[in-house]
Amino acid sequence: MIRYDVTDAVAAITLDRPDAMNSLTTELKAALLDALRRAAGDPQVRSVLLTGSGRAFCAGQDLREHAANLEAGRGLADTVRLHYNPIVELVTTMPKPVVAAVNGVAAGAGASLAFACDLRIASEKAKFALAFAGIGLAPDSGASWTLQRLVGPGRAAELLLLGEPLDAARALELGVVTRVVPADDVLKTARELAVRLAQGPTLAYAATKRALAYAATHALPDALALEAELQDECAATADHLAATRAFLSKERPVFGGR
Repeated sequence: MIRYDVTDAVAAITLDRPDAMNSLTTELKAALLDALRRAAGDPQVRSVLLTGSGRAFCAGQDLREHAANLEAGRGLADTVRLHYNPIVELVTTMPKPVVAAVNGVAAGAGASLAFACDLRIASEKAKFALAFAGIGLAPDSGASWTLQRLVGPGRAAELLLLGEPLDAARALELGVVTRVVPADDVLKTARELAVRLAQGPTLAYAATKRALAYAATHALPDALALEAELQDECAATADHLAATRAFLSKERPVFGGR
């Protein structure tokens, strides 16, 4: 259910249930979490590319499995705590950039998964469906946290309460996606971006992710203090020294991720 490949220091993780629009069963969620942990822990991986096979990025929770759990009295079967929460927490805190190639529909938890990534390249045919309220549920998989950081709290409330589909053009206008490209180019464009990030200062990217997450929920003096701490850490890296020497020599820096 997952395809995993590492090329050019990019771990490409592909949700591979095309006949079911890559909807998330327990098995697929467990496999995705394992793949993300593998990428996070591999020193040879310096960026991650996340996408779906077929015509969808991810249609969210597999509703057949969900309905069976409801009928059996198991409710959500604790999947939010066991699967969705750790998946999203790993994506957002991974010390490596994560790029989503949104090749088609991203619905429910699938949309939340895309929002959790650092950058999103969307096909012109992509569509985001925040369908939680439509089936009587609150948002999950971090949508309440990530979406308002992308579009602001007022717009996030509108999107989550009304649940109206968001096409690629509108998603770009609101800042939900980084770039919109023709459908045939989405994976190529996202991979090129992931390769570019994999060739960059990996430790500085990790520090940037930490700084952004921290600053979103702390006062300015606290954010400044963490910035100073992170700058000290980055200043001690081989990449910073090499890049400074390259700048003074008017050469292009080569980053080793160290």
